[in-house]
Amino acid sequence: MVALILSSPDMADDLSRYLRPREGGGRQFEIAVKGAHCANCLAKIEAGVKGIAGVGDARLNLSSGKLTVSWSGDSVSPHAILRRVRDLGYDAQPFEAEAVLDAGAREGRLLLRCLAVSGFATVFIMGLTDSIWYSSDMTAVTRRLFFWLAGAVAIPATLYAGQPFFRSAWAVLAKGRTNMDVPISLALLLSLGLSVYQSASGAAHTYFDAASMLTFLLLIGRYLDFRLRDRAQGAARHLLALQSLLARRFRPDGALETVSARDLAPGDHVLVASGERVPVDGVIEEGDSDIDVSLVTGESLPHRAGRGARLEAGSVIIGPAVTLRVTARVENSLVADLARLLESGQQTRSLYVSLADRAARAYVPFVTILSALVWLGWTLSGAAAATAITNAIAVLIITCPCALGLAVPAVQIAATGRLFRRGVFVKSGNALERLAEADTAIFDKTGTLTLGAPVLANKADIPPGTLERAARLARASHHPLARALAVAAGDGPAAREVQEVAGAGLECRNDAVERLGSAVFVGATGGHGSELWFRSGAAPPVRFAFQDQIRSETRATLAAMAARGIAIEMLTGDRQ
Repeated sequence: MVALILSSPDMADDLSRYLRPREGGGRQFEIAVKGAHCANCLAKIEAGVKGIAGVGDARLNLSSGKLTVSWSGDSVSPHAILRRVRDLGYDAQPFEAEAVLDAGAREGRLLLRCLAVSGFATVFIMGLTDSIWYSSDMTAVTRRLFFWLAGAVAIPATLYAGQPFFRSAWAVLAKGRTNMDVPISLALLLSLGLSVYQSASGAAHTYFDAASMLTFLLLIGRYLDFRLRDRAQGAARHLLALQSLLARRFRPDGALETVSARDLAPGDHVLVASGERVPVDGVIEEGDSDIDVSLVTGESLPHRAGRGARLEAGSVIIGPAVTLRVTARVENSLVADLARLLESGQQTRSLYVSLADRAARAYVPFVTILSALVWLGWTLSGAAAATAITNAIAVLIITCPCALGLAVPAVQIAATGRLFRRGVFVKSGNALERLAEADTAIFDKTGTLTLGAPVLANKADIPPGTLERAARLARASHHPLARALAVAAGDGPAAREVQEVAGAGLECRNDAVERLGSAVFVGATGGHGSELWFRSGAAPPVRFAFQDQIRSETRATLAAMAARGIAIEMLTGDRQ
């Protein structure tokens, strides 16, 4: 065992790249924990890690499986933290978002297979046992045959489908500890063992159907829990998807090589072409381009950035390519920070979550002792061994704390994930509780009260044929206003040999020189607001005006808030 631990990659390698500076000083280490499913697991892991000398805080998020450990100074070894979690009976690795998502997908496939096997076995066994219960003339020999047929299906099916519970229980028992899966596994195995005994002794009842159905029902709960966690991770997954997985890095000889974004280090130089997302935070070394920073600011219109400008990961280059000097690793980028903020919002516990945690913490010892006492009481009262064991198993089955340990955090996690998908970022776990005390609502404008996407506003004023000619140029650009113009014109061909002039617009030379861009670029006077100008040859320039649209639900939402007595304000960087 010692040799195995020493040879594992994370124990032999330097883990310093997984450590992050903590706000206010100190270090922070994020760990992916596998096998924790209930409040009892959460309390045990957090208490165990906090017991390491020097550790200041440890928070486990059951939804994402992330354990965040923080401490001051350099007195704590990340290796010691990993060992402590493993000694508690759980698999632990340094947290890497992509690896966790892959592991989650494998877990989902296993749970689905187990659910299918147990479901088939339950239906088959119930068919056999129904024949026994509803048949009035079945002989004892035939009944025993049916019991053995049920056992032939139930035993292998339950042993296979119960893998999620058996593996978890064995892992913690091997460390001399317990978790919620221990009494569940005990109940399943005792049910099968008792049923084999009843079948062999010719008894009138067996519990193969109960063991199979219990496995099926528990797996439904476990799979729904997995789906809940998967949906809760969807917001973080969506953010991580905004970060490019690959980047084109300059080698020392000036040649380009395609590498994983995770391999980029501060000081590297990368080329980001038009239409590509910035893979990591950095500073522009060469180039001058339009940048879509809606991920950062929420504003749909791009801004101009040149040499020395800072760019955050997730921004999109919509003009000429730029050369970027990397200033932060991918795990320290803005996108990664936003994902961590979202997870911290799901991780922070409200008053009700804390109460549920404390109530569920005593589950395993209490239920195990209670089950043993029930068995002992029935045995001392002279009951048959099968009766005593049956009642003891019943105690293990009916006292599952899944609802208590998961109901409140499930609501909180589902709510924060759903709000994020609707554009509401919840950073604090108790924000939903404090929301009931709010008396003022302060709104951003773009993307909140409005759709955040420009729409052509003066289509009726455009001369016939001009919109389509301008759209031919617009279809060759990634600029938000050009895309809005193309949408207004509908499907159609794009102009060929279009030249993009940085910071100005698009030009195409066919029968006549056609330009689409700023007022100055096409030779128009004036110009203000969100607009594009188009000019074909010597014809007068034509202005395309754009405006953001108010969301359909905005007016009703504001009216509903006003009716509740909530004061409404708007903060925006836009014009008056």
